[in-house]
Amino acid sequence: MRRALALTLLLAACGAGPPTGEPVRVTIPRGASLAAIADTLAAHDIIESPGRFRLWAKLLRKERAIHAGIYDLHRDRPVREVLATLTSGATAFQRLVVPEGLMLREVAAQIQRQLGVPAESVLAAARDSALRDEIGPDIPTLEGYLYPSTYYARVDANARDIVRQMVDEFQSRWRPAWTRRLDSIGLTRQQVVTLASIIEGEVRHDADRKYVASVYHNRLRAGWRLQADPTVIYALGRRRRLFERDYEFRSPYNTYLVDGLPPGPIGQPSAKSLEAALYPAETDFFFLVARADGQHIFSRTLAEHLAAAREVRAERGR
Repeated sequence: MRRALALTLLLAACGAGPPTGEPVRVTIPRGASLAAIADTLAAHDIIESPGRFRLWAKLLRKERAIHAGIYDLHRDRPVREVLATLTSGATAFQRLVVPEGLMLREVAAQIQRQLGVPAESVLAAARDSALRDEIGPDIPTLEGYLYPSTYYARVDANARDIVRQMVDEFQSRWRPAWTRRLDSIGLTRQQVVTLASIIEGEVRHDADRKYVASVYHNRLRAGWRLQADPTVIYALGRRRRLFERDYEFRSPYNTYLVDGLPPGPIGQPSAKSLEAALYPAETDFFFLVARADGQHIFSRTLAEHLAAAREVRAERGR
């Protein structure tokens, strides 16, 4: 009898080669009994024998170590392998891609589209006071701190889980040297993130990044208004071509009407834009204008800028 049992367990423990075919998504509910878990696995053809699964779990003292969650499991795998997955908590993941420069509401829309998590719940999580307090005082939302990257989120992750993951990524990307740099440029981290978000909205070519940053730094030091188009788009709340009347739109974010930086970030900046905001090129540029391909012409004087603007208009009219 013992020999037969040992043979059964040996067969259960042996591998069946690498997994083949597509995995099956299986949900293990919270509080499910070992028998219910075994029946669920058998119903999805993950295991052959519910009884053998229960026996193996008890012998390894794993019957209470199985984590609730959603798993991607292959069919007809050794019992020990299935148990190892279920007790590791390695639940199934979904891929989330968040490009640079998106506004908070656009990030929420991407999360809803890609993961099915309601956008409104993402916006609510971005206003969560506990998460905001980790970033700093008096920050109304986590705009600017949902780092743009590719993520793998658990399929059962809620909005707060995802926002937490993105904030943690921002915190991991922020370098200690950057904190030491703040005093040198006379800005807080919130102000640097705000400036970086404007740079991100302006730049399409990496080579321009530190020069765009230098224009804005020079304007801030001289007490000039930033007059940055991305802030007008943010104030309007939607991306579209700007018209002359848009520059008169009343908003604390419209840097054509308000002095200095806007109250907070206008999107999610990349590490490259954060670095540019902290370490701008040393220039005496005060003006910039974008060509049709997104590359900028930088100018020192208003006369040079007007000439560059005429050149760009002529190029676009060809």
